[in-house]
Amino acid sequence: MARGSLGRQFGWLWTAYAVSAYGSGVGFGAFSLIAVLVLHASPAQVSTLSAVGPAVGALIALPLGPWVEFRRKRPVMIAMDLARFAVMMTIPVAYAFGRLSFVQLLVVSAVVAGAKIAFGAASGAYLKALVRPEDLLAANARFESTMWSSIAVGPPLGGAAIGLFGPVTTVVADALSYLLSALGVTAIRGREEHPQRTDKRRIRAGELLDGWRHLLAHPGLRALYLNHLLVSGLIMATEPLLAVLLLRQLGFSPWQYGLAFAAPCVGGLIGSRLAGRVVARYGQHRILRAVGTLRAVWLIGLAFVQPGVAGLATVIAVELAIIISMSLYNPVLATYRLEHTPKDRIARTLSAWSISSSAAIAILSALGGLLAAATSPRTAITVAGLLILASPLLLPRRRDPARGPELELATARAHPQAAVSQDAE
Repeated sequence: MARGSLGRQFGWLWTAYAVSAYGSGVGFGAFSLIAVLVLHASPAQVSTLSAVGPAVGALIALPLGPWVEFRRKRPVMIAMDLARFAVMMTIPVAYAFGRLSFVQLLVVSAVVAGAKIAFGAASGAYLKALVRPEDLLAANARFESTMWSSIAVGPPLGGAAIGLFGPVTTVVADALSYLLSALGVTAIRGREEHPQRTDKRRIRAGELLDGWRHLLAHPGLRALYLNHLLVSGLIMATEPLLAVLLLRQLGFSPWQYGLAFAAPCVGGLIGSRLAGRVVARYGQHRILRAVGTLRAVWLIGLAFVQPGVAGLATVIAVELAIIISMSLYNPVLATYRLEHTPKDRIARTLSAWSISSSAAIAILSALGGLLAAATSPRTAITVAGLLILASPLLLPRRRDPARGPELELATARAHPQAAVSQDAE
């Protein structure tokens, strides 16, 4: 196998991910845009849409963790893709008949969020079984670079499509991407073993919490988990607030709004491509600490956005800095999480992580909406930017001593320099 190749089966998985990622890129912020432009929603309603959907989706996904754990992962991924395709297509149908409502957006958002969590849990477990341990970082970096490139290309196309064909066009594109993703996962060949339960009884209620037990019992994962909840929650809570600020109060057009988030995504290609090299040079722990701190310092810059070209440039600069940091950090975090999770608990751990993340986003988005309603979107963004500065305090302070022989061997094979740098810490 070529050094840069991770195999044909991974290629199909990557292709399926790319198709859905580009569809989601085209549909970036579609629900917020529809709420603002079609339903004339208030700032509180837009934040509610961003909060309630992930929250209810997390509740839907809660019992799915153990269910996914003991099922073949490919059929689960296909089913979740088809579910997202079906529910999202209800939006253009309702719009065509003049029946689109805010409640429908909430329901669709919740179903999509729940299916996304289940899909992510299944694909993470499937990825660990599909590639060699030493290739996990490379695989995660490819997913990361694809995600950011899709956001770089997608929003401008989505903004143009909305201007030419109407506000629900991007929802149709996003829905179709899930259908194509399902076809891509179907194309993966090879027999997948059915996970075996040591306990033949039906899933117990206690197993719903096994993912959280693992996250909270592992010192390194616990710190990274809590840090992630705060950082991702605050960053995502600013998205609907920024939509209202840019589109309504500062008079940005939809294509400018899309450009403000698309152009900085070039930084995602930079960060994800650097992940393997910087881990090899400085070690996994140092990168998680340093870059985890760096990604928290930029959000406050969005509080200073002004109208016109200067304001657009400010958003692009701040987002570029955030995205470079996040795209370098995320593959390292994803790899660490898979390396330090037992094979028979991956789906439940990833489900727990995603459910908690959705809950944090929901809570912080709701609080941000209430604060924006009581004050202003700019004030709420300022508060989020100040709070996130405390997030580095939650990062792990010491390198995890519990590195098993298998992990050490995989790290040494993939990056010989990494073993030297880790020992030097």
